[in-house]
Amino acid sequence: LGVPIIVHEANARPGLANKIGSRYAHAVAVSTPDSKLRGARYVGIPLRRSISTLDRAAARPEARAAFGLDPNLPTLLVSGGSQGARRLNETIQQVAPTLQRSGIQILHAVGPKNELPRVDNMPGMPPYVPVPYVDRMDLAYAAADMMLCRAGAMTVAELSAVGLPAAYVPLPIGNGEQRLNAQPVVKAGGGLLVDDAELTPEWVLSQVLPVLADPHRLYEMSRAAAEFGRRDADDLLVAMVYEAIAAHRNR
Repeated sequence: LGVPIIVHEANARPGLANKIGSRYAHAVAVSTPDSKLRGARYVGIPLRRSISTLDRAAARPEARAAFGLDPNLPTLLVSGGSQGARRLNETIQQVAPTLQRSGIQILHAVGPKNELPRVDNMPGMPPYVPVPYVDRMDLAYAAADMMLCRAGAMTVAELSAVGLPAAYVPLPIGNGEQRLNAQPVVKAGGGLLVDDAELTPEWVLSQVLPVLADPHRLYEMSRAAAEFGRRDADDLLVAMVYEAIAAHRNR
């Protein structure tokens, strides 16, 4: 048809369709700086404006009030994605009391199909707030100091863009793309990485708790994530489209 093609690959490991499509594309955009696609341009992943323009520090008071969290305590956000994740849910439910006794409050999106855990928040203890689902992830990110989550391409892109450090737990199925998604930001110092089978209460206490208890380390990890992340992927991708159109017209 003579229509210019632009390929955007969101995952660190390209899928077969994009591998083939990139051979015929006018331009190729990718979400990670070390993509194997030939001629690829690193732009990141286009994000919702509520995420790409988020100022976490400015939104934090509103966000913590919205979820019933203490305005000043270190906060761990836990989510396994829109449907939740059993391994993450079970682990955080087991370790929550110890985290609370250590001064950490928890916002836990368990997934709409999963049963909410019974919570007995003692007076004076940091709250553990389980919810079925969060439809304002911008507020959840603003409320949090760190996140425990899977490593889907969009999740990694959003957390990096807003500078929220995370402990990434890649899905143990598929071709390993989730681990590859998280590796660059973890290597940059903006997160931790643990295999699904290795995620235990002991791991959370030995790896996540020390980060949450150390404001300087949180700051450094947040800065590293933000420096790695891209907030302008939508603008860059639109510019590539216009470039392709102009080049096609001038042939």
